[in-house]
Amino acid sequence: MSKTFAERKSVILDLLMAEGSVSVSELAKRLNVTVVTARADLAALEEEGLLVRTHGGAVPAQHPKMMERMQAEKGVKGAVAKAAATKIQNGDTIIVSAGTTTALIAKYLLGKKNIHIVTNNTLLLSYARTNPQVRVTLVGGEFRPEEEGVVGPLALKAIDQFHVSKAFIGIDGASARQGFTAHFVESADLVRKMAEQADQVIVLSDSGKFGKPGFARILPFGAIDTLVTDNDLTKEFETELTTAGVRVVKA
Repeated sequence: MSKTFAERKSVILDLLMAEGSVSVSELAKRLNVTVVTARADLAALEEEGLLVRTHGGAVPAQHPKMMERMQAEKGVKGAVAKAAATKIQNGDTIIVSAGTTTALIAKYLLGKKNIHIVTNNTLLLSYARTNPQVRVTLVGGEFRPEEEGVVGPLALKAIDQFHVSKAFIGIDGASARQGFTAHFVESADLVRKMAEQADQVIVLSDSGKFGKPGFARILPFGAIDTLVTDNDLTKEFETELTTAGVRVVKA
């Protein structure tokens, strides 16, 4: 039985992560499809920003670790981002931190008007660039491919210039003791600064990150206003968060 596009997509991305490149002829054989179909699949994935087509094949558009993160819990990420986007009103100026889930917010802004996004999230650009109602200010600094984000002193200095109504931030882990955490100190510093510049702070995270604290602390639970997550968040963590004054929204 022939594979669906979704199934072929999964195979293509797995090949790119494992081998770093793929040829059209090899892909056609592995998927048991025609060369024309293989080319069409690569073109569709390039439109999604997942790969870059080359002569006779394709290479990943992102760092392998980023591609892996983009595919993990993809359905949950989309649902969380869509729920978070409902918090954005016409005319809002917002900050969006680096992350695969936060990047998807821009995908769900169709129909909203005059939205200004300040961000260090380069992945977000692929979703925002086709929406004429979205204006993006990308801060400068050191580009970190494995995060598809910009960090460092220049980014911190740039963020310090802005005041926004809402900050939408991603995390790498969370625990009752450490609060919200990141893998890298530079990332934690920047996200903390983003939160300081906003009237409301909204964290986006799948429930699987709770109970798995990262290396660098960002903020305690009580320093944010809302968590947007999925239905699998444990009752224990939900109680910890609500006790700290956090509104928990389950997508």
